[in-house]
Amino acid sequence: MSELKHTVEARLTREWQQRGPVAWALTPLACVFGMIAAARRAAFSLGWLKSVRIDVPVVVVGNVTVGGTGKTPTVIALVEGLREAGFTPGVVSRGYGARVNTPTPVTATSAASVGGDEPLLIARRTGAPVYVCPDRVAAAQALRAAHREVDVIVSDDGLQHYRLERDAELVVFDHRLGGNGFLLPAGPLREPLSRHRDATLINSPYERTLPPWPNTFALELAPGDAWHLDNPKLRRPLSHFSGERVLAAAGIGAPERFFATVRAAGITPQTRALPDHYAYSANPFTDIDVDTILITEKDAVKLGSWHDARIWVVPVEAALDHRLIALVVEKVRGRSPA
Repeated sequence: MSELKHTVEARLTREWQQRGPVAWALTPLACVFGMIAAARRAAFSLGWLKSVRIDVPVVVVGNVTVGGTGKTPTVIALVEGLREAGFTPGVVSRGYGARVNTPTPVTATSAASVGGDEPLLIARRTGAPVYVCPDRVAAAQALRAAHREVDVIVSDDGLQHYRLERDAELVVFDHRLGGNGFLLPAGPLREPLSRHRDATLINSPYERTLPPWPNTFALELAPGDAWHLDNPKLRRPLSHFSGERVLAAAGIGAPERFFATVRAAGITPQTRALPDHYAYSANPFTDIDVDTILITEKDAVKLGSWHDARIWVVPVEAALDHRLIALVVEKVRGRSPA
């Protein structure tokens, strides 16, 4: 069933980049989706549905498109940027695939199956308090109750979670931008491209001309030295794998971005795209005859019940424009903690 879902998602992703027969056939459903989404936004705007304000500023990092765009490395970099500006940030997330119904802390030693792969990666990389819950308001309140030192909360995703009142919104796109410009299911958009936000980040190794949207910044993602899964102290520059038989594998929203990063280091890899949030309950690489397997950090946090000495992990660092950090800091400082 998961393979069928992956196949359908891959087909839709291709269709969403063009206004072909499939997209046009789905436009009536997109109109219905758009009306429901607009009614929901209006209900919160008019106060018919209540938003909840947390006692510290909230910054949401999200997207208006379906699929991965680079939100997690953006959240990690934003946490570090806020720290450098003198803040003590915490992070809340839904925790995709997490088996939780109540606010749950995620630490560096948590299991990915409990809190989700992305919150676990954020906790390990930043050391910041991280709480997950489908109700992000409850997650934020629990985080503040347990960590009174936290004076700003970053929400990993949750742009459409209007119950959580926010002070700044950052929307992340990759090279696909808004695709064909249609709402779901005719296109990839959860909300119109014209949706208000405080800043837009474009994560793309291909797109050099940024769209003329207000407060638009390039999001630079650069790979660090790969580290060996069995011995994380063992590190090698990515380019040092160029003479080996390499498989690049990724269970992320846009695996081709990872493959492009590997190729840019002078490697000609075999590639294997796995479903986003792939569980890795068993080794999917037993049938592959290669010297080295390169995976993402998001994949690495889910490995542990089986062993494969060929696996190396490629970390990715996001570099945020100092003007973007200044914009967020201005928004945050404009709302002092209660």
